[in-house]
Amino acid sequence: MLSRQFVRENPEVVREALANKGVDVDLDRILDVDEEWRELKQRGDDLRHERNEVSSTIGELKGAGEEEAAQEAIERSQELKSELQEIEERADELEAELEESLLELPQIPQDSVPVGADESENVEVRREGFDDLRDVPDEIEPHYDLGEDLEILDFERGAKVAGGGFYVAKGDGARLEHALIQFMLDVHREQGYEDVFPPIPVNSASMRGTGQLPKFTEDAYRVEGSNEDAYDDDDLWLLPTAEVPVTNLHRDEILLGEDLPLKYQAYTPNFRQEAGEHGTETRGIVRVHQFNKVEMVNFVRPEESDERFEGLVDEAEEVLRRLDLPYRILEMCTGDLGFTQAKKYDVEVWAPADDMDEGPDVGGRWLEVSSVSNFEDFQSRRAGIRYREEHHESAEYLHTLNGSGLAVPRVVVAILEYYQNDDGTVTVPEALRPYMGGTEVIEGHDAVGESKLGEE
Repeated sequence: MLSRQFVRENPEVVREALANKGVDVDLDRILDVDEEWRELKQRGDDLRHERNEVSSTIGELKGAGEEEAAQEAIERSQELKSELQEIEERADELEAELEESLLELPQIPQDSVPVGADESENVEVRREGFDDLRDVPDEIEPHYDLGEDLEILDFERGAKVAGGGFYVAKGDGARLEHALIQFMLDVHREQGYEDVFPPIPVNSASMRGTGQLPKFTEDAYRVEGSNEDAYDDDDLWLLPTAEVPVTNLHRDEILLGEDLPLKYQAYTPNFRQEAGEHGTETRGIVRVHQFNKVEMVNFVRPEESDERFEGLVDEAEEVLRRLDLPYRILEMCTGDLGFTQAKKYDVEVWAPADDMDEGPDVGGRWLEVSSVSNFEDFQSRRAGIRYREEHHESAEYLHTLNGSGLAVPRVVVAILEYYQNDDGTVTVPEALRPYMGGTEVIEGHDAVGESKLGEE
């Protein structure tokens, strides 16, 4: 969140950020509340000072035998106490409103972020892996059809056991997901990451700390009750990303300079209703309600966050480089930057089956497999995460960054389409073969039950 002082001293900067990010918040109301709160706090301080002075005279007046003056002082002290109580109650109300309102203000984009209204104005930074493409079939079968043909993806049974937007990976499809998860974790361990296996349910305080609440309540899976109902700090949600529990490991803590940079990675299943998404694709595993992902979270000194941001992008890319999957780096413009981010790059892998207008010249489409974000001190203020270089020094808010390393289903999509062969099999990327028991080609499996009768 933004500090009160920053908002108070830089209203036009905040106003510009609201416009560039397309966020509708009544900033004037926030400024008015802050001003009234400060005036009341000052008035309260004055009343306390006067009451202390009056109270100190009561004993003196009584000792001097001035009973009438002493009684007047007592009455004045009671008046001051009553007035002070009213002011403090009103100040508390304003402070609560102010704290809630500040949670609605988005992060300020860095100056280097391109200004744009929406995703159409994002900027492509570079492409990698297109100079030496493998031979692919003339007609590439989309992953959703190929997965069913090979009996490694089952959408019908996924919908049967959980509803629309869920799928089942079977046989080599399941092995492929498991292999990717372990492969990604191994790559990031080489990069200095410490493993974390966090809880899957997270409380409201954790969701608020990383910015999911209150902004994205409708997209989350609440464990009990309706998303529209009021919630408290202890209510539970299924995590939308491991960013939430891992960042909140150090909520309300003070780290030491010697701990930084602190690099965590976590594999988790992730759950998103994506209630706010309209017109998005429903076929296949590109956009589903439950998906596997490895997440990288960094805690760094403020002066090191820009350099660490570039390093984090490279660490996410390394997975695709080792898998020999073509991809690109896309910089988000202000309108597509997101509520909590000061700067963000998307890593998008190439999936060649389904052509899209904004896809590469060779056809196909881009699939986001990682969003790498610098939040600066936005999350650390919400979550109360600070650090100090030495025990005797004052603590300050550190910077947090994260990036997916990577989103597993979309990497599966890219592998099934890019590594597809003319005979309908799929070559396993060389880097994954040790994780799949040496399997070099996914040839598919036999159907189970009466469904296989139609194939005979």
